[in-house]
Amino acid sequence: MTTATPRLRPRRPGGRLATTVLLLGAAYAILPSFWVFCASTKTRAELFSTFTLVPSFHGGFTQNLRGLVDYRGGRFYEWALNSLLYAGVGTVASVAVSALAGYGLAKYRFTGRSVMFNTLLAGVLIPGITLAIPQYLLLAKLGLAGSYWSVLLPSILSPYGIYLCRIYADAAVSDELLEAGRIDGAGEWRMFRSIALPVMIPGLVTVFLVQFVASWNNFLLPFIMLSDDRKFPITVGLFSMLHQGSNQPALYSLVIMGVFLSIIPLVALFLVLQRFWQSDLLSGAVKG
Repeated sequence: MTTATPRLRPRRPGGRLATTVLLLGAAYAILPSFWVFCASTKTRAELFSTFTLVPSFHGGFTQNLRGLVDYRGGRFYEWALNSLLYAGVGTVASVAVSALAGYGLAKYRFTGRSVMFNTLLAGVLIPGITLAIPQYLLLAKLGLAGSYWSVLLPSILSPYGIYLCRIYADAAVSDELLEAGRIDGAGEWRMFRSIALPVMIPGLVTVFLVQFVASWNNFLLPFIMLSDDRKFPITVGLFSMLHQGSNQPALYSLVIMGVFLSIIPLVALFLVLQRFWQSDLLSGAVKG
């Protein structure tokens, strides 16, 4: 009785190279954040005397955290809530607009559809930084400069989000299913809510994540729009602390602690939302 010898798959020559490149890319992305964590654990004396990727255990973390919380009577809390407002409310509104606009461009035929989509592509190619000054002038004319609306309104319309929703709706939402819904007497809004929206959830999660990260890290727009530091997001607030740090070096350690705390919500958001991508990949594998 003979046993079959299992065949060994030949190793691809580019496999190790690809793995090495991915590991280098991961290290490039992770090391700065890890250094911020290590620096946040150091005392003020250690921060300026050592530069290592080893955390300190001499009470620097609690000291920096206490100093940041007590800074100007808890001003960091206000900046964190403002960032949550700008990123949370602005992103939810942006996803809603992107879903409706992307679905409409994908599933309806109307005059000027191609022109509108090409204009949208042009908007994707324009860097957002070039629009900051025109947006400020426009909102100043409307009397909204310096208010919360001056940061929220520009973030609602996202050409990139609309583009992603249009591509995803065109690929995921079946025309036959929509036609069957029309035959059954369903209205357009009901078909979008009951048929298209559940299928588009993984794509909308991607749009939400991209837009939330962009809004959370947004610096130039609120820096131009806002003058009251009580309305600053974390990015502008920490920049103002860093600017004061030239005269008060003790603030540098508080700024690093603030940067570390600002990373935590983004990491948590990635960990929570990744299951939607996993479920979408599994459903695609089953369908394939």
